[in-house]
Amino acid sequence: MFAIDLHDRISLVTGGARGIGRACGEALARAGSRIAVVDLDEATAAAAADAIAAAFHVATRGYACDVRDPAAVRRTFDAVASDFGALDHLVNNAGIQFVSPIAEFPDDKYDLVRGVDLDGVFHATKAAWKHLVARGRGRIVNIASVHGLVASPFKPAYVASKHGVVGLTKAAALEGAEAGITVNAICPGAVMTDLVRGQAADLVRSYGGGISEEEALERAFLQAMPTKRFIDVAEVGALCAFLCSDEARSITGAPIAIDGGWSAH
Repeated sequence: MFAIDLHDRISLVTGGARGIGRACGEALARAGSRIAVVDLDEATAAAAADAIAAAFHVATRGYACDVRDPAAVRRTFDAVASDFGALDHLVNNAGIQFVSPIAEFPDDKYDLVRGVDLDGVFHATKAAWKHLVARGRGRIVNIASVHGLVASPFKPAYVASKHGVVGLTKAAALEGAEAGITVNAICPGAVMTDLVRGQAADLVRSYGGGISEEEALERAFLQAMPTKRFIDVAEVGALCAFLCSDEARSITGAPIAIDGGWSAH
């Protein structure tokens, strides 16, 4: 049976305390990688890191960082490389959502979503780059979205940002190729995380009311997915771990859909 081996590797996961980020950290740890969990709150990041260490018996550590702040990102990534001795993998997972029709979309919310979901990926990629080059290989996995491939109503900032992440992935892959750095984007469909659950009330309002939150989530997500089921975070984590492996060394610049067929139509 094929087994992913990431022993002697160090992986940094932004937004790594919960949801898809937590699942990616767990999958990487299961394969033997040491894990740096980066999240907004240090206590939350540390608790997630401790749980991963206990479950998979690898070295971990939690760090607080706002990915919108390039100076803070540089300091944090340099600290990770110093604490662990190197940096091999970057998983850009930190992300937020805001749902509203375009005509009512607040300017500050647009800036916030773009700042985290797109600018944060750039800041993190830039900060990690020198560490990956120093290792002579590297893996960057950007958690984009099916909304980096297609669009849905009421999510202009998120859709624009995730399309930008796919473009940034391709540009970084070209620059990283000769240095042994691969850069790929995972594009999940509907994964039942706090980010998705948190959209329910705004979706009800955006659809004009008169439906339940469960109906709003189904209309926004499952109707577009031929499989008609939410994706488990572990599925995304497993794909992330594979993309970080040596066996995936020829996959780069790829937006990879894991979306139940959403983007196939």
